Amino acid sequence: MERTAGVMIDGLVFPECPRWHEGALWFSDVHAHRIMRVDARGRPETVREARQPAGLGWLPDGALVFVEMVDRRLMRADGDAARVVAELAALEPVQLNDMVVDTRGRAYIGGFGFDINRGEPPRPSCVYLVTPDGEARIAADGLMFPNGMVITGDGRTLIVAETMGRRLTAFDIGADGSLSGRRVWAEVSGFPDGICIDAEGAVWVASPPTSEFLRIAEGGGVLDRVPVPGKWAVACALSADGRTLYCCTAKTTGPELAEGKSTGWIEVVRLAG
Repeated sequence: MERTAGVMIDGLVFPECPRWHEGALWFSDVHAHRIMRVDARGRPETVREARQPAGLGWLPDGALVFVEMVDRRLMRADGDAARVVAELAALEPVQLNDMVVDTRGRAYIGGFGFDINRGEPPRPSCVYLVTPDGEARIAADGLMFPNGMVITGDGRTLIVAETMGRRLTAFDIGADGSLSGRRVWAEVSGFPDGICIDAEGAVWVASPPTSEFLRIAEGGGVLDRVPVPGKWAVACALSADGRTLYCCTAKTTGPELAEGKSTGWIEVVRLAG
């Protein structure tokens, strides 16, 4: 099936890492250096300023945590201030990326591994685990640009989008947060960036260079498609009821984005109801 997206919010720079949380859509406008929230009526607000924010998540106590890409650290929002949860510069040589936080407050964060903005050839990188007490370590290595991540509804499996590997890779999550049982969950025809998972266990995948969002079943079958011609399909999130897909899109190029030049939107696709 092919669906059509419609613009809900314009005037953005490069929206990324969307998450649905407590009745609202949250996302990082990376190169505008801000974290934003959109309420159920579509009204956007800047929640806080941050230096090139990326992955977002919430701890069991309700606190927002977010990745600062270039500074390579995980931050916790404390009112109007923010404090460092973990420094990852000793682990990640270039930049951090997207993140998912589990129900125990453990954060899984992807790393670039190579400087894509300077045209370096791709090389493997890691998924890093930050525990609730701020301990950071490598959870999985040998990944080709780990990007969007989701945890299945039963909390047992982490699925990682390997952008340069053109696949979704799954891991079993251990009681201590460790990752094992690495396997290919699905090969992807595009280049998977941000992802989200639905109630049926299918994964929505954003593919920037092919300008499309794909709903993919385990094994690689394409169940649904949302083309966004002339734009990058950057990342996506589902509403709590699964009836609305929120799509981060942008018009830019690799060299332009390296300079923070981009025009971005949040687009909406009604799936049911």
